[in-house]
Amino acid sequence: MVDLGTGDIALLNYAYALEQLEAAFYTAVMASPYSGMTRYERSVLSDVKGHEIAHREFFRKALGSSRIPELEITFPSVDFGNRGSVLRTASMFEDLGVSAYNGAGALLTGAEHVAAVGTLVSVEARHAAILRDLLSPDSEAFAGAAVVDANGLDVANRPHAVLAKAGAFYKMKISAAHLP
Repeated sequence: MVDLGTGDIALLNYAYALEQLEAAFYTAVMASPYSGMTRYERSVLSDVKGHEIAHREFFRKALGSSRIPELEITFPSVDFGNRGSVLRTASMFEDLGVSAYNGAGALLTGAEHVAAVGTLVSVEARHAAILRDLLSPDSEAFAGAAVVDANGLDVANRPHAVLAKAGAFYKMKISAAHLP
C-alpha cells in the first residue's frame, strides 16, 4: 500500500501518481504505435507523452524526499494495437486528470501549489480537447456534457472519486485516507 501523506504533500503526491500513470500510458502507446496511426496522431500523442513526462518530473522534483515511490502500472483492458482503444483510454485519462486537478485545487493551501496546479490543469484540458477531437472530429464532443457542467465549468472530482477510477491501473493500492 502506498500512502499519499497529509495536506498539500498528499495532494501533490496524488497528482504525481496520476502523472506517473499518464506518462506510462503514452510511453507504451509510442513504443508500439497502433496500426494506421497517422502522422498527425503520432505528432499529437508524442507531444502529449512529452508533456506528461515533464509533469511527472515536475512533481518528482517538487516533492523531493516527500514523494511516493515510483508506482507499478498496468493496462489490462487496453489494446495498444487498436486506435479506438488507445484514444478512448487517452481521452478518459485526460478527462480524469482535468477533473482531478479541478477537485484538488480547492483543497490546496499553499499559493505556490495552487499556481502550479492551475497551470497544469490548463495543459491537461488541451490534451483532453484534442483527444476528444481525434475520437469525434467535427463534433462538439471536445467540451460536451460529460466534462462541462450546466454552468460551463469543467467537472471537478475529489481524490477518492478519481482514485476509484484510476485504481485499476495501479498494481498496488493507493491510500488517500488523509484527504477529503
